[in-house]
Amino acid sequence: MTGQLTAVVTGGTRGFGRGITEALAKAGYTTVTVARGDDADVVADVAAPGVAERVLAEHAPAVLVLNAGAVPDIRPVHEQTWESFSAPWEVDVRQAFEWCRAALRGPLAPGSVVVLLSSGAALAGSPRSGGYAGAKAMVRFVARYADEEAARLGLGIRFVALLPGLSPGTGVGNAGADAYSAKQGISVEEFTARLGPVVTPEGAGAAVLAVLDDPGGAYKLSADGLEVLQ
Repeated sequence: MTGQLTAVVTGGTRGFGRGITEALAKAGYTTVTVARGDDADVVADVAAPGVAERVLAEHAPAVLVLNAGAVPDIRPVHEQTWESFSAPWEVDVRQAFEWCRAALRGPLAPGSVVVLLSSGAALAGSPRSGGYAGAKAMVRFVARYADEEAARLGLGIRFVALLPGLSPGTGVGNAGADAYSAKQGISVEEFTARLGPVVTPEGAGAAVLAVLDDPGGAYKLSADGLEVLQ
């Protein structure tokens, strides 16, 4: 790595995003974080129209990691409103759509890799988080659709989905731990202990580096590492 390649990470200032950004920086990439907080390199709503096109045109990343997402409203389905239920679709799915569309239409340079953070909830469901599980399943689909189009068009861009399990210590993970410990009538500490080892921000960073040389697809991510999903 020469240090001349750029990696853009949405939601790259905390949680998994921080771990991913740090791992890419250590690997020699110039990193650019995009988030709403003032501590981001680019302060923006990642799901807003035009943001993806502007950031990709300015920074021309060799690696793009779509990590940002909404913390879901943690309530049973009958206690949700449509607005709370659909929030992950408006943020997580729209981000995937806007940025993958921009990467294909730009297009990014041949050899570029786009990594989308989905969730293990896309496989198992998540009855206390509204539309979150369905949104994360759609994120995985968007990655596959974009990868197929890149291959059809001969662009040389790869799209990869990572599906990490519930990980207390992140914004979404803490919300999930609170909800499901209450559902089971146990403390958050007991619930977390029952989970066993979980994916850490450092583990998420290592996983992103590991898939950069892979041919694309989807991977379940746990504390034990990556598992290819068919």
